[in-house]
Amino acid sequence: MIFKDYDNSLKLQATLYEEKSGRLMEMFTTEPAVQLYTGNYLDATLIGKGNIAYNHRVGVCLETEHFPDSPNRREFPSTILNPGENYSSKTVYKFKTK
Repeated sequence: MIFKDYDNSLKLQATLYEEKSGRLMEMFTTEPAVQLYTGNYLDATLIGKGNIAYNHRVGVCLETEHFPDSPNRREFPSTILNPGENYSSKTVYKFKTK
């Protein structure tokens, strides 16, 4: 997903809410896009913390990033980092309960 109001400032770009538990997650980022991962291809063959199997869609991940194919698209924000230049990005995840 590409953020229409991208201006390189840290701002709220996504909110996730889980009704049963009342958990709320807010994602603030300076990045221009986010990739949503839901574990569609997990099949319980991976075992995680506490010996728990990772089943189909057991979790969700929001990965902030630049636009896909940025190096090949001039209209996208640049991802080129030249020698001596620094790159900085910030993403903050805030968790609450309602």
